[in-house]
Amino acid sequence: MGRRTLLLGTILTLPLLGFVVLMAAPELDVHWQHEPIHFWMILGVALLNVALGMASSEAARERGDVRLFFVSLALLVSAEFFALHALATPGVLTSGPNAGFFIATPIGLLLAAGFAAVSALELRRDDLLWRWHRPLRAAVLALAVGWAAWSLAELPPLDATPPEEAPTWLAVLVPFAVAAYGFAAFRYWKLYRERRRELPLAVSVAFVLLAEALVAVAFSRSWHASWWEWHVLLTLAFGAIVIAARREFRSARSLTQTFDGLYLERTLERLDRRQSEAIGGLAAAARRGDDVGGVASRLRDEGFTGEEINMLERSAAELSRVDALLRRYVGPQLADRLGSDPGLEELGGTEREVTALFADLVGFTPFTEGRPAADVVTMLNAYWEVVVPIVVEREGGLIDRFAGDAILALFNALGGQPDHPSRAARAAIAIMERSEHVRAGHDDWPRFRVGVETGVVVVGNVGAGEQQTFSAIGDAMNVAARLQSLAPPGRVAIGPVTWARIATEAEAEPLGDVDLKGKSRSVEAHLLVSIAR
Repeated sequence: MGRRTLLLGTILTLPLLGFVVLMAAPELDVHWQHEPIHFWMILGVALLNVALGMASSEAARERGDVRLFFVSLALLVSAEFFALHALATPGVLTSGPNAGFFIATPIGLLLAAGFAAVSALELRRDDLLWRWHRPLRAAVLALAVGWAAWSLAELPPLDATPPEEAPTWLAVLVPFAVAAYGFAAFRYWKLYRERRRELPLAVSVAFVLLAEALVAVAFSRSWHASWWEWHVLLTLAFGAIVIAARREFRSARSLTQTFDGLYLERTLERLDRRQSEAIGGLAAAARRGDDVGGVASRLRDEGFTGEEINMLERSAAELSRVDALLRRYVGPQLADRLGSDPGLEELGGTEREVTALFADLVGFTPFTEGRPAADVVTMLNAYWEVVVPIVVEREGGLIDRFAGDAILALFNALGGQPDHPSRAARAAIAIMERSEHVRAGHDDWPRFRVGVETGVVVVGNVGAGEQQTFSAIGDAMNVAARLQSLAPPGRVAIGPVTWARIATEAEAEPLGDVDLKGKSRSVEAHLLVSIAR
């Protein structure tokens, strides 16, 4: 455990220790009643976080992200019922104490604990929950309105006189809610350690504070120091998320990008593909000399905001420039072969066994969003400067294409490399090693993961007229790409054919039979550890 983690944990336990002291020494739990401060502090904080909950809910809707949606429900329901508690201040809506408003905060905190725990689960069928996102949000909003109306009407069971202390049923439910908050806080702490973004840390801290506030709600006495403590804890919890969200927004300048640190990995991968396709379309239009305004208009119709399109246009321009600079690395072998064999430029192909290497940067989307395009290009330049020579010059591979943050390389595409599985494996290991050296000192830079597989493909020219490209078509490339998505960051996943060819000279960890998208049968995969040079 690091010193910062220990320090943060110590700080977060202080409120609970202070509450225990107040309970153990009643003479310290002094009475102080000030209705104006109570009303305006609670109402202001609550309404601010209702707005934050609605904003995060809207971002979740635009991105289709279940995790952020349930975080937004936790914010909404706790903030709404906190606002209702403000209305319990004598002389605001009622002349005296009101039972419904009195227990509004613990009701909101109990419901929020459930939403917090659901948001922290690894949901494999999140699409099923997403179908209910509109009714759920409407129910949360309607519940607060209905609770307020029922409380004002003093209908049973909210017609009783509020007790000095919280009811027994609340004390029974508190341990379950605290466990839910603790589980959620732990999962968001892990997310913060993985992504190093402020919002997951703020959410983790907020859930710890909400759990402590719930404990104080259950056992404190009205208008005493212990009672004021949970008001302060709720304020701090909401404030932590507001401050983190504000800092993220100032960096991202976009509502949806503000919450990137909380999105599910599936959401980020989908956004990554969507953004890569958009950048590719803009870059292709620029290379052809077409008006990029038409592409930008199509992107706007697809839901991209004006800020996102501006960022994509800048990135596409910079990446096009980088692509032009890298073309001298892409095909030296192919250029030499075309000079010696002009017939190679004719349309058509030849069946040949090759080994495909697919490398991609994990976390490219959250890295690029909110950063100047120049920073993105600097990162890509640094990586490509070491990756391309490894593939082309050291191991004699042919780079089939760049796709923003990904690269597809082929070995034996032009023949004459009977040891192509070994070449690809050595290149993959070298890419991991060299890229980690480049990444040293840049902990926020995305990391490579690589997939490798061997198989028979058709290599040759495809296209029509003046628009042709030398490429390969076959299952090996698809399997390599799918294996890459299974590899952990910084690791290399290899398919069964490649492993069979290099097993005598390499060391690997078995992954077992894995299911790959688009494959009717499972594939035996390994994580490559090393290979003889």
